Amino acid sequence: MPLKKRFLKSKPQVKVTFELEKDAAGQAEKIFLLGEFNDWSPIELQKFKNGKFKATLDLPTDAQSEFEFKYKLITADGNEAFENEVEADGYRMNEFGTENSLLSVQPC
Repeated sequence: MPLKKRFLKSKPQVKVTFELEKDAAGQAEKIFLLGEFNDWSPIELQKFKNGKFKATLDLPTDAQSEFEFKYKLITADGNEAFENEVEADGYRMNEFGTENSLLSVQPC
């Protein structure tokens, strides 16, 4: 899933697009994004006709000069599973002994 980051000049925000290709989604009918950026509340990615899943979030950049957010994906295909993003900016261990994907934001 490519991560796309676009810094806004008009606001202290970065527009982050999370995208999951059809091949990576497998048989999943729904994919949810959970992360520190929204207190781990699930956000459903929109499924497109071509099989891709996508969500775009506006994250603030005015709180500090750089920051990192941990996140995971949940696939809902009958066998719910937590997955890491293969194209994440990095990975960090969590309190469950597994890794979370990492989104790094460094404003311009």
